[in-house]
Amino acid sequence: MKDIWWQTKGEGKSHLVLLHGWGLNAEVWDCITPELSSHFTLHLVDLPGFGRSTGFGALSLEEMTRLVLAKAPEKAIWLGWSLGGLVASQAALTAPDRVQALVTVASSPCFTAHDNWPGIKPDVLSGFQRQLSEDFQRTVERFLALQTLGTESARQDARRLKSAVLALPMPSVEVLNGGLEILKTADLREALSGLTLPFLRLYGHLDGLVPRRVVPLLDELWPQSRSIVFPKAAHAPFISHSSLFVNSLLTLTS
Repeated sequence: MKDIWWQTKGEGKSHLVLLHGWGLNAEVWDCITPELSSHFTLHLVDLPGFGRSTGFGALSLEEMTRLVLAKAPEKAIWLGWSLGGLVASQAALTAPDRVQALVTVASSPCFTAHDNWPGIKPDVLSGFQRQLSEDFQRTVERFLALQTLGTESARQDARRLKSAVLALPMPSVEVLNGGLEILKTADLREALSGLTLPFLRLYGHLDGLVPRRVVPLLDELWPQSRSIVFPKAAHAPFISHSSLFVNSLLTLTS
């Protein structure tokens, strides 16, 4: 039977839903869950088709969000990393009354580069999609390595990401391709400009997947949101700079 894997832990008054990125699963949050669980009631999720949420094929962003919303608490802070940031953002657009605050981490409302918009070149994402069918594991490992490039703890951080992937069965090629398709085609820039709930955006200065040049563009497009850039972090600031990361989240409850 298809079902989303969901684990609740912690004793905080505020509920916090944590959504991982492409190719990964909820194990990726292990480095910060001990500290966060003393401040929040955490909801750890494997997105449909990833980790322990088996039985799903490729889904659209809207379908994936609907499935997660169906299991989510009535009111929570939604935090999404990378691809998870798009799901959290879509949840805020679909059911704003159920989202206490939105936090996106190393995420973009539009991952693909366009005229005057920095991002990943479309042919790079298409290349990953082609390579998945040729050398599945190596393609995922290359994508993970890109996420920690440039940080002082790059090797250690990449090992942590890889161990999260290897801890559970790998997603199918169909699911991974579906995730890349969302990254390639989603564009929530205009839709999120009307969001009125608290909105925090966290970035890594060295991120090679979400260029730091998107930050001032979104500061202007979304003046109701707040951005923080971690100077020595790349695409996984919650791993490389976990204390700073957790402290930034605690501002949502103060």
